[in-house]
Amino acid sequence: MFDLDEMISGYPVCQYEILDVSDIPFSEKVRYICRTECERYGKSWSCPPAVGDVDECRRRCLEFQKVLVFTTMAEVSDASIMEETLKTRQEHEEITRALCTEFKKHDMECMPLSSESCQKCEVCAYPNACRHPEEMIPCVESFGILVTEIAEKCKIDFYCDNHTVTWFGLIFFA
Repeated sequence: MFDLDEMISGYPVCQYEILDVSDIPFSEKVRYICRTECERYGKSWSCPPAVGDVDECRRRCLEFQKVLVFTTMAEVSDASIMEETLKTRQEHEEITRALCTEFKKHDMECMPLSSESCQKCEVCAYPNACRHPEEMIPCVESFGILVTEIAEKCKIDFYCDNHTVTWFGLIFFA
C-alpha cells in the first residue's frame, strides 16, 4: 500500500497538506498580475497564455482527485536579492520532479505546478514547440491559483524571515 507520509519523509519537504482538488481556488485576478507584472508572460510554455485560460487550467486540475501542497526552504543572505533567491529554486524543482517520479512508481497519474516559470531550458523555445514538454513544470500562478490563499487554507507558513526563501509546489494526483 502506498504511504504518502512515508514517501514525503524521504525528501526535504518542510510543510505539506493534502487537499481535495475542489478546494483549490482559481481566479482571473491572478492572471491579471501575470499579464501586467511578470516579465515571463507570453515568453514561456509554462506561463500564460501558453498554459491556456484559467477555465482550461481548472478543468485540467479537476481531472485529478487530490493535490499535495508542499514547501521547501532555502537559506540566503538576503531574500530581497532576487538573483540569490532564484539560485535556490533549482533544488525545489528537483524535489518536485522526484516526488512526481515517486507517484508514477506507484502507478499514479500526477501533474506538478511549481514556483516561478519553468527554467528547464536556459532560453525557452516559446512560441516554437517546447523541447521538453514531459519535464516542463508550469507555475502555480499561471493556472490562476494564488499561493498565499492556498497557504492560509493549509495553515502552511508563507514567510519566515529575510534569510529564508519558501518555495511552494502543488502536485495534483489520482
